[in-house]
Amino acid sequence: MIKDYNFRLEKIEEYLYTILPKQKDTTWAAQTADITADHFGKSFLEYICNINIPLLDLLERGGKRWRPMLMLLLYEIKNSDIAKIIPLTPLVELGHNGSLIVDDIEDNSELRRGKPAIHILHGVDMSINSANFLYFLAYDSIEKSDFDDALKFSFYRYYTKAMKRLHVGQGLDIQWHNNHSFFPKEDEYYQMCRVKTGALSRLAAEIALSASGAASEEIYEVGRACEEMGVGFQIIDDVINLTKGNPGKKRGDDIIEGKKSLPVILFCEDKGDVKELVSCFRDAASIDTEKRDTAVERAIALLEKNNSIEKAKAKALDIIEKSAKTIESKYEDSIARKLILSVFDSFKIA
Repeated sequence: MIKDYNFRLEKIEEYLYTILPKQKDTTWAAQTADITADHFGKSFLEYICNINIPLLDLLERGGKRWRPMLMLLLYEIKNSDIAKIIPLTPLVELGHNGSLIVDDIEDNSELRRGKPAIHILHGVDMSINSANFLYFLAYDSIEKSDFDDALKFSFYRYYTKAMKRLHVGQGLDIQWHNNHSFFPKEDEYYQMCRVKTGALSRLAAEIALSASGAASEEIYEVGRACEEMGVGFQIIDDVINLTKGNPGKKRGDDIIEGKKSLPVILFCEDKGDVKELVSCFRDAASIDTEKRDTAVERAIALLEKNNSIEKAKAKALDIIEKSAKTIESKYEDSIARKLILSVFDSFKIA
């Protein structure tokens, strides 16, 4: 299983860097800017290549790559030849990475994947521009794929819808964490996660299944299951943040950012001491490091005492299990199905 997974992961990694070259490539620069290379000097074209520097920095730090893997495996369930879908896999990974750079700027995050956040190293202005550039560079995945124009058009529509939904979700999240006294309802939180985190996992399914010729009913059903899986993933991510801490980030930095994660929402709905929790959020926003760190631990202690973190984890596991059962019941046993279910299982570890 591990060997099978790694083989596919290597293919995904290789193709990511055909869309986003590691080395300065003036031919790529001219094509990307839609200019004639002969009319410009090499140094000018290298300035275009420099737009990639912040993006490569983040991409080369690694990542789970589960979104492109999900796309590949769902296609493989219905088609044994994965070579045709691989050119489309950067679509979900590049869009995701662009959103991470912008997200860290919006949240004033200090770390991403174990190193200083991209905007800290490369500047806010260049980071915003490069991240936005990445959203559109992802379209090259569609252009370079070997599908007919009608399918390519559907891929564009799916991608545009997903990115629009992702930004709606992020907009909700920003408003909620900027208002320390406001706590969304549990259902509202799930819907925010569906559009913010679930949009790209649903996109992976929609692209894979439409590319494989699946019927619209199947695309919708499996797409929704993958969207819900994204919700479960987000909740587990929230739980890890408040327990052992996410890899490459500080434990409890969601408290510093004022995030209204599911453990926080359940705490409020269970009639926890909301006034004290709001006080923790406000103190955690302090520039005083000691005051901030103390506030984070106070908030986590409140959530632990009320068992809100464990309750959130249980809800996440239930969501992930239901999503996995959709895949399990929909498709016959195969290596691809086994690998998809192993991706789902990996989210259950918190």
